[in-house]
Amino acid sequence: MLPTTLVNSGSQGNGVLSRRDAARHTAGAKRYKYLRRLFHFRQMDFEFALWQMLYLFTSPQRVYRNFHYRKQTKDQWARDDPAFLVLLSIWLCVSTVGFGFVLDMGFFETVKLLLWVVFIDCVGVGLLIATLMWFISNKYLVKQQNRDYDVEWGYAFDVHLNAFYPLLVILHFIQLFFINYVIISDSVIGYFVGNTLWLIAIGYYIYVTFLGYSALPFLKNTAILLYPFALLIMLYLISLACGWNFTKMLCSFYKYRVK
Repeated sequence: MLPTTLVNSGSQGNGVLSRRDAARHTAGAKRYKYLRRLFHFRQMDFEFALWQMLYLFTSPQRVYRNFHYRKQTKDQWARDDPAFLVLLSIWLCVSTVGFGFVLDMGFFETVKLLLWVVFIDCVGVGLLIATLMWFISNKYLVKQQNRDYDVEWGYAFDVHLNAFYPLLVILHFIQLFFINYVIISDSVIGYFVGNTLWLIAIGYYIYVTFLGYSALPFLKNTAILLYPFALLIMLYLISLACGWNFTKMLCSFYKYRVK
């Protein structure tokens, strides 16, 4: 066999992927591989997922550097391991049960709240935000000279999950220890503590989202994703001036949901 007929690393002589290798990189193939691993816990790297959860609080840039490495080694930006999603789901379930306990809900009320939070707040809203950001980034943020590149929908969903995790921990876990004794009270310190936790949580969400899209080298003007910070701070100051208690509103909404 002539050396020129040998295809190495899945590419032909002109550097184009063969049909077989190109099929492996289709969105459908990636989705199938991801869903298949979802039912094989031994194939999931939970230790690495825990490492990501830790660094999303302390150094989220390091998490996105790993996304760069995945692109170089596996030719995709999005996660191919559902371990992070599984651990996030566990966190969500445990924290929601804790919320039900703090709000003195019964068993069936807590189960109903859990279903609402998982399928509406997390999955439903997450799919909506990921799709919206996927559309906006591909429509308006891709550099003209790099039209051959696009943001993977799976990556947009991963960015949402990354940003949602710190928000979940702050509002659904840390906040639980202050609700009944501090936040729910009608005092100034109550809504100050509660609204400040909301400020930090949503601020984390905005910042981690910005880091996710700014990590893509073919996007431009990603700094506009930080603009909601101005609106967030303005709303925070208005809430303090008017005495709004966002956590109290959330608790009332949760109780209304499970009626």
